[in-house]
Parts: sequence; C-alpha cells; structure tokens
Amino acid sequence: MMNEELETDYLIVGAGAAGMAFADSLLTHSDASVTIVDRRHAPGGHWVDAYPYVRLHQPSSLYGVSSVPLGQNAIDGTGTNAGFYELAGVDEIRAYYSHVMQRHFLPGGRVRYFPNCDYLGDGHFTSRLGQKSWTANVRRKVVDTTYTEGAVPGASAPPFEVADGVHCVPAGGIASITDRPERFVIIGAGKTALDACVWLLEQGVSASAIQWIRPRESWWLNRRFHQPNDLLPDFYQGMAVQLEAMAQATSIEDLVSRLEIDKFFLRIDPDIVPTMFRGAVISEAELELLRQIKDVIRLGHVRRIERDQIILEEGSVPTSEGTMHVHCASKGLSRPPLRPIFEPGLVTVQPFLWGFACYQFAMLGVVEATLDSDDKKNRLCPPIAYWDVNTDYLSAFLSGLANERARAAYPDLANWAKNTRLNPLCGIKLYRDLPSVADAHERIKRSGMAAVGNLVKLVRTKAA
Repeated sequence: MMNEELETDYLIVGAGAAGMAFADSLLTHSDASVTIVDRRHAPGGHWVDAYPYVRLHQPSSLYGVSSVPLGQNAIDGTGTNAGFYELAGVDEIRAYYSHVMQRHFLPGGRVRYFPNCDYLGDGHFTSRLGQKSWTANVRRKVVDTTYTEGAVPGASAPPFEVADGVHCVPAGGIASITDRPERFVIIGAGKTALDACVWLLEQGVSASAIQWIRPRESWWLNRRFHQPNDLLPDFYQGMAVQLEAMAQATSIEDLVSRLEIDKFFLRIDPDIVPTMFRGAVISEAELELLRQIKDVIRLGHVRRIERDQIILEEGSVPTSEGTMHVHCASKGLSRPPLRPIFEPGLVTVQPFLWGFACYQFAMLGVVEATLDSDDKKNRLCPPIAYWDVNTDYLSAFLSGLANERARAAYPDLANWAKNTRLNPLCGIKLYRDLPSVADAHERIKRSGMAAVGNLVKLVRTKAA
C-alpha cells in the first residue's frame, strides 16, 4: 500500500454536522489549513445514511454551518409543520453539505477532503477503496467528532433477533416496499419511530393498521417555542416559561408538570408519565396524528421476533407473516465517559450546553480559533452527556446558564454569538419593542437567578 505524507494545521475526523460546523468556524476565524477525513462517500454524516422521509426537527435556518444559509426562511403552509419555518428534508441537507464542501470549503485552497477513508489514529488514515494511505503531520490538533457518534437505524442491525421468514425492515425500508402488508409494527420509542408513524399516517395508512411498541414514553418539545425570525417572540416566551418553572418548582416532577401545562413539553399519552427525554421537537399537529394509534405495546424492549409472536422483556404479543416489522430501535446518540473537550493536540467534540447542535459545534470552532489556552477553553465549555432522562434536561440547561456569562466576557465569542444565524436569539433585538417580548424579558429577569439556584437544588436532590 502506497503511503503519502501531508502537512495540515487541523485534522478533522468526520464530515458530519459537527465536523463541518467546526471547520467552517476555523476557516472564518483563523488562517488554519484543515484536512477532513470521513468514512462515508459524501459529507453530511448520519444524513448520508438517513431514512428518505426524515426532516430536521428544527427550522432549516438554524442548522448547518454558520457562513452558508440553509433553506429559504419560508413558512410552511401545509402539513404537520404548517405555520412554522421550513424543515429541510434529507435530500436537501445532503445537497447542502455537498455545496458547502465543493463550493465553499475546497475552492479556498485551505481544505483537503478525503472521503471513503478510515482514520486509524496518530494522523494516519487509509482508503476504504484503493491501495493508498496517508500520514498527516498535524501542526495543531486532531478534531475527533466521532466520540459521541450513535447508531443510525437505517445503517445498523436491529438490537433483537429476527427469525427466518419474518418481514423486518429499518425505518427507511417502508418507503420502498412493493407489496402492501396487512399491518405495520413500529418498534422504538424515539424520534425515528415517531417519524415512521407520522409518515405512514400521512400516506393514508389507517391508524388501526399500526401497532407501536414503545419500551418507554418520552417528553417532546413543542415546535411552537423553537422558531426563529418573525416567530422568535414565541421562542423568547418559551425561555420565560422555562425559567419561571425552574425558579418555582418544588421537585423535578413539579417542574415537568408546569412545563406541560404551558405546552412547552408534550407527551403522546396523557395517562402515562414519560421517563425518557431526548430533546426532540415535534408539532402539536404531529401529536394529534400520533394519538390516533391506539394499539400501543408497553412490555419493554423486543428480544426476538418469531413468525407468529414478538417476544419482549415482559411478555409477548402475536404477529403474522403478513406483518411488516419496522426497526426504529437503535440506541441513537452515544453517552461515553466525559473527557475534556480541549487537550494538547486534540479536540474531542461533545455537547456542552442545552441548545441547538450546530450552534454548539460551531462555537467550539470559534473557541478553538480565538482563545489561547486549553484550560481557558475548557472552563468555558465543560462537556455534558447527551440527554436521555428528565434530569438530563435540567443538568444540560443549568450547564448552559452557568457558563453563558463567562463566555460573554470574551468579545470574539460574544460578538459571534450575537450575529451567527445558528443562534436563534441573535435577532431578538429586532423585536424588543413588541409587548410579548418586553413581557418575556421582564419575566426572564425576575426568574433567572432563582432558576439557577433552584435547579442546582433539584438536580442535587435527585442525584442523592
């Protein structure tokens, strides 16, 4: 195998949302050269493997890299997202990342891109297709965006046994079936399962023909409170709602109840208290569709699917050869042990605040490019685990509040945060004269400090 040596300031492992946003910040805020290595054939990360009907949870204008807009800032007029800003679909997102790479990154001469390559460590990576390898002399840092990478349902095997003759497909498989099944069994409790159910119902499948196996119940975030631009006043009201609830709640259960009363939190079944929280965003219109599905199985995780029965942790239910079983049960985002994000020669990308993913990834790039010591960077960006249960939401929110003031003390960071399109609140000053925004501002001022103190108490009580 032929090996080639190359020189680069940064070697970014992964060309997904994290790697692309981080690279964009480096290119904007430094003169660094960047080499991007990715095992997939195209940029976009998990979007390359995603199911064909998936869309963003959040408005397109808040996703991607800071310097290249995504979408048209249009408000949808039909469907379950009617009245809200557009949500890019998988094809648009793939095309977007290809555009960013081919028209924005590569022409400047500071970026080299190596798709279809496996990174082996120590600056060494090798082609998955040809007889060639490379060794990079990395002058500054390797940026590892794979540390918290999760399993994608469309690209991973089901975490249960499937007997011969059973019809079982990943989430994307239902978009290309040719023979209409008698019924569908959706397996999973996360956003992928929700998307599959909504898509089937929108295609005219009767709710009575869908069985939904949900090992856990989840809280969902109301899309109404996660809108930019002309709908930003509702976003700001949502901030006030959260801080007031956090300041006044007597327990985590009380806090969650308050947020549900204000419709900031949503749940599918009003009779069952959710224990899962992954931070996914849905609309109330989607919620109404999902509530049409009455055949819900809550017997734990699936262990095995036989030709005539589905065996679960706490029992079994019948199935048939005419049933299409839809695997939406991958573990999603990973929760490995936390480690410092910034170290000598290494950046390990992890979440560090409650908020939009690409905003965080891009901010890490700005921090790396503009601050002069790893200790200082780590004080401003202490890592947190991806959220899975209700307490994680509080811990993540608290982390963001605790470090926001510290980051604001650095002009380069503060100015970037005030102006990047990835931060939905960057435009709030345009709406400050609206009565609803003025009201929310006063509520936030009244509740902010009390919310921080009470959150610390609630989280500690739960941990004890």
